[in-house]
Amino acid sequence: MIGSGIFLLPASLAAYGGISIIGWIIASIGALLLAKVFADLSKRIPKSGGPYTYTRAGFGDFAGFLVAWGYWISICATNAAITVAMLSYLTVFIPALSDSVMLSITTGLGTIWFLSWINTRGIQSAGRIQLVTTILKVLPLFLISVIGIFYVDLSNLGSFNISGKSNLLAITETATLTLFAFLGLECATIPAEDIQKGNTISKATMLGTYLAIGIYILSSIVLMGLISPEELQYSKAPFADAAALLWGESARYIVAAGAVISTFGALNGWLLMQGQIPMSAARDKLFPKPFGKVNDAGSPAVGIIISSIIVSIIMILNFSKGFIKAFEFMILLSTLTVLVPYLFSSATHILLSRDTSDRWYWLTGLLAFIFSLWAVIGSGSEVVFWGFVLLMSGLPVYIFIKIKSEG
Repeated sequence: MIGSGIFLLPASLAAYGGISIIGWIIASIGALLLAKVFADLSKRIPKSGGPYTYTRAGFGDFAGFLVAWGYWISICATNAAITVAMLSYLTVFIPALSDSVMLSITTGLGTIWFLSWINTRGIQSAGRIQLVTTILKVLPLFLISVIGIFYVDLSNLGSFNISGKSNLLAITETATLTLFAFLGLECATIPAEDIQKGNTISKATMLGTYLAIGIYILSSIVLMGLISPEELQYSKAPFADAAALLWGESARYIVAAGAVISTFGALNGWLLMQGQIPMSAARDKLFPKPFGKVNDAGSPAVGIIISSIIVSIIMILNFSKGFIKAFEFMILLSTLTVLVPYLFSSATHILLSRDTSDRWYWLTGLLAFIFSLWAVIGSGSEVVFWGFVLLMSGLPVYIFIKIKSEG
């Protein structure tokens, strides 16, 4: 969940004022509902594939394929974006990256393929990298939040709504913005068969979400209290500016290092996902067979390699000036295609409520479904339209696979 977004989000929210905290709270409630949905489903359906597996169990092959297809495309686009974000943070330490396209591309490709190699060595190797980067990326955020709270200027928090919009609209927009910071809360469920039995997945999902909520809300309050709204909304590096206020200019490098580590860890985690989702679908004969092959380490190496080739191409194209705007829009589409699996998984949770004695089980799924639908609406009509086109573009692949498997 904690990637590059949190390092920039406080600046976006500063344009709304203190009312953005309400947006955080609403998004946090929605995230907890979704986390509970995935935690429950991980116990009821203990198979790899996460949202894809749950959707297929509830609604059959076609819905399962759409979720797997959209999710996979989303991950590939997201990984390219994360790589570019990492390169931008690296310019603090390697200024030449700003001037040399070739050096940037080479560095980006080197990172993508190094982490791809790590992931082909098995989930344990990827997990070790993830554990270390998670600790290192959370540490600077935690320190700024905990220490910075003693330096908060309450006058900076005095403006409740400075957006010029109604309170309801401002809350809706900030809640939609902050929801993006929680995308990925479902990831612990995806490699389920490679994780120890018991409640490991459900605990990781819930505790991870609680941890992210704590860091997000506390850090937002602290940054809004340290920096005036007028300055914060135009800041290109809010946490770096906060660190400079607390510990001097040299602290900017510490926060920049945290951002690099954060994006590096996020890329590692999503590269793991880009192999697991197609593998699960391929095992069910809903994706091309090569994606289902695993090596001696139990890793879907072929799927990771094919996906990383696509990620590399998208990243390279990003350095073409004419492609930048289209690429940014693709990231919005990738966000939408992650919300679609949330809808289907919540609906599956509701369906499974028939088989449980927990009378409130269905309510969790229903509230999560309503929240996800609201978030889709908040994405805007243009994004929803192109998201639909992106999902439907997978139909020829589905038809080909079905004809081949039945023939």
